[in-house]
Amino acid sequence: MSAENLKLKLKIWRQKGPNSAGSFSKYEVAVSPDTSFLEMLDELNDSLERKGEIPIAFESDCREGICGACGLVINGQPHGPVPLITTCQLHMRNFKNGDTIWIEPFRAKAFPVLKDLMVDRTGFEKIQQAGGFISINTGGVPDANEIAIPKDISSLAMDAAACIGCGACVAACKNASAMLFVSAKVSQYALLPQGQPERYERVQKMVKVMDEQGFGSCTNTYACEAECPKGISVTNIARMNRDYMKAKIISKNVEV
Repeated sequence: MSAENLKLKLKIWRQKGPNSAGSFSKYEVAVSPDTSFLEMLDELNDSLERKGEIPIAFESDCREGICGACGLVINGQPHGPVPLITTCQLHMRNFKNGDTIWIEPFRAKAFPVLKDLMVDRTGFEKIQQAGGFISINTGGVPDANEIAIPKDISSLAMDAAACIGCGACVAACKNASAMLFVSAKVSQYALLPQGQPERYERVQKMVKVMDEQGFGSCTNTYACEAECPKGISVTNIARMNRDYMKAKIISKNVEV
């Protein structure tokens, strides 16, 4: 072992399945400061498998901060102590030698634990399937490019579209609200000409499914914005609320 390696104590949530009781298990590791957080878990799992023990289940895919699959709660913070990054972008140099690190899954009624650090986030997928798309004919690419969109509006739409659906907003919220996620998916279309024909139908459908999936309500604590790895603004929530209220007025299909 290199003298430069960090010796760390890990307390990791282990849970056999959705209907099993879980608890924290203790582990000790020695890792390079340049190791990423997920690489550290990979090394730990390798050592567990060599000893014939069951590895820790956690989720990851791109490991480039794009897919949103890797979300963990690290020392009480979704994605860990460094702002504006995902768990896969967190490196062990952000911890000190001898630190104890608590690692948990995202906790929310709408995100049931599947195993260990993995949660079921299909609630997000169902919300997206309800209205997170454009189904009308928007024409070919040249036609779309001919539509003049002010730079400030296109920038706001792109900022909203940066949401990767990781669920950190839900994990950070005391009510497990999905409002930041849903508002980002609503706003990215509501701000653009192509999204206008279905604008009010979209917000109704997505909010309805959000409620059906058991996500909580928003009480404006801004914890979601603070923990979002892409810096999605809560102004999107205000925009979605305005659209939803307007939809109540102009649509006969809205349940009051």
